[in-house]
Amino acid sequence: MLWNWTTIDSCFLASTWHITTAGQFAVSCIGVAFLVVVLDVLRLLSKQYEERLQRQFQRHVAAQSPAERTQFFCGDTLADGPMVVTFRASPVQQLIRALLQTMQFGLAYIIMLNAMSYNGYMIISIFLGAFVGKVLCDRGEYRVVLPAKGKLAGEVAAPVPDKPEEWTTGCCG
Repeated sequence: MLWNWTTIDSCFLASTWHITTAGQFAVSCIGVAFLVVVLDVLRLLSKQYEERLQRQFQRHVAAQSPAERTQFFCGDTLADGPMVVTFRASPVQQLIRALLQTMQFGLAYIIMLNAMSYNGYMIISIFLGAFVGKVLCDRGEYRVVLPAKGKLAGEVAAPVPDKPEEWTTGCCG
């Protein structure tokens, strides 16, 4: 395939997607840009679902007594340090995660195949769709951990001496 700027008599992905009018080509470009926006929406939904699972696990642990929490604990802990609790997604949650991933992968693959037509207008449409998708779906949220009360701004906790660095065991992955 060679780079081209063909509008009429273009063919994309299959012989059934054969462009015969300027209107069809315009709708195709808009449709491809929309597919890229949908891809960003799927990425956002996947990210939100992962964050929802994280909050759900956090609420579950917070509702338990310290004795109940140890049943989920795996690995070493520092004497005065935090306890890390590991959860795994349920089969239904994992199916939802896999479905979102498969839809993203499939849509990205179709977009990539469309780009491989080497049609300049289609590639520009893909770029424009990526721009619009980023603007609409990525809010750029950043979390900043503030120091506890009583600590000075910019003060960093000093490392604890005489304690070797701890690593998790193989059971936690």
